[in-house]
Amino acid sequence: MNKRIWENKLVYWEVFWMNRYIYMDNSATTQVKQEVLDEMLPYFNINYGNPSSIYTLGSKSKNAIEIARERVAKAIGANTNEIFFTAGGSESDNWALKGIAYANRKKGNHIITSKIEHHAILHTCQYLEKEGFKVTYLDVDKYGTVDLEQLKNSITDDTILISIMFANNEIGTIQPIKEIGRIAKEKGIYFHTDAVQAIGHVKIDVDDLNIDLLSMSAHKFYGPKGVGALYIRKGVKIDSLIAGGAQERNRRAGTENVPGIVGMGKAIELAYENLEESNAKLIKLRDRMISKIFDRIDYVRLNGHPTNRLPGNVNVCFEFIEGESLLLSLDMEGIAASSGSACTSGSLEPSHVLLAIGLPHEIAHGSLRLSLGDFNTEEEVDYVVDKLVEIVSRLRAMSPLYEKIKEVK
Repeated sequence: MNKRIWENKLVYWEVFWMNRYIYMDNSATTQVKQEVLDEMLPYFNINYGNPSSIYTLGSKSKNAIEIARERVAKAIGANTNEIFFTAGGSESDNWALKGIAYANRKKGNHIITSKIEHHAILHTCQYLEKEGFKVTYLDVDKYGTVDLEQLKNSITDDTILISIMFANNEIGTIQPIKEIGRIAKEKGIYFHTDAVQAIGHVKIDVDDLNIDLLSMSAHKFYGPKGVGALYIRKGVKIDSLIAGGAQERNRRAGTENVPGIVGMGKAIELAYENLEESNAKLIKLRDRMISKIFDRIDYVRLNGHPTNRLPGNVNVCFEFIEGESLLLSLDMEGIAASSGSACTSGSLEPSHVLLAIGLPHEIAHGSLRLSLGDFNTEEEVDYVVDKLVEIVSRLRAMSPLYEKIKEVK
């Protein structure tokens, strides 16, 4: 058989496989919607001018960026001059923490965050601790909710920043952001929230919630990868991120990712135009999946708050099995899922989030995150649950611990 025939067969099987693949890892990344892609395409090969150029081709790119900025600002109730485009959520988080820390060092050196933050926050805090800053890591309850009394008691005269994520990327719990913002405002402390998972799923008004800085990433709400934004309230004292040019009002130098920014603007506009309809569908699918899992599989635990959670988030732990084996088995059945954050998928350690809510290591190792999106269906939910029943049963049959439990019962 010649090379061309083999190549054709490979293409055929790849198309066949992807058409039957069920994607349930939307917290890791989302498919770019066709409307978003259509709006991006001209800025690759037609309106490709540098936004900093004064001729017409450059002006078209500059204008497209400002339209996107308006769309992002409108989505969170901000002013356009408070939106700064970045390369994504991790960059926005780094900028918020380091920028505030260094710009306000004379005022104080204390930062408050939580134990269940994304590593873009936790690792940045650890870096700042080496630079002489002090960080308090707040506990959470069994649902992953921050203790507001501990927050109040942790504030000192040196506290310059509180950074608490809007919604957890693993277990989906939504934090009491308005209350945290009120506490921060009363104490004259800057409040940053990593809203990467919340944007496109939760109504956000930065003024109503007293948010001073907010991070977001386009690929979490059906936009492209490699682009995000940081909302910085007017008057916030923060250092610039990158020197070397006047882009983003002298705060982040470098030629802008015009297609990405355009895509982000369109994606966030679509997300909030269809917010209620999308959330209603996701909540229905989420609750259907949770109900069916608990009806058909024993020794399973739901992680995160039972109701105050992201619409599409299902995070469960199956006792007596390993999450990695579960994920590989699901993949063989054409199902994409995860055991936690995509950013820590190479780690052999159990999720820091699950440990923080009080799970022992052996149970945390059996975690599964299924994050539903706009393209999922009831039929897919039912198929995934059917496969979970088969896989969990097969994996537990190899577990001596499970056999002992069965004998006791």
